[in-house]
Amino acid sequence: MELLLASAIALLTAVGVYLLLRARTFPVVLGLTFLSYAVNLFIFSAGGVRVGQAPIVGASIAPADPLPQALVLTAIVIGFAMTAYLVVLAIDARAHHGTDHVDGAEPSTTDPEGQ
Repeated sequence: MELLLASAIALLTAVGVYLLLRARTFPVVLGLTFLSYAVNLFIFSAGGVRVGQAPIVGASIAPADPLPQALVLTAIVIGFAMTAYLVVLAIDARAHHGTDHVDGAEPSTTDPEGQ
């Protein structure tokens, strides 16, 4: 179970970093969202992965730690607000610059090397 969780965190982080390095605003917003999902899973896994145990104190010998659960719940709310704010910024930048390229300018297509 720990290997599956670690693999999911690694995959979400890799996809998030890859999308952050794109030159358009929508992939950047998606990349930040994937990174926030990875961080949420990481914080949640810090409480310990216990399969078959009750998440209630007193109902089992080793209940789940409630602090990482509270931190993840707070991070979900903050991540949603951050994503909404970034979408508004992307729409505003598109309206002012006419493009969704992150630096406001399309790359030159006259360069023979394609850079």
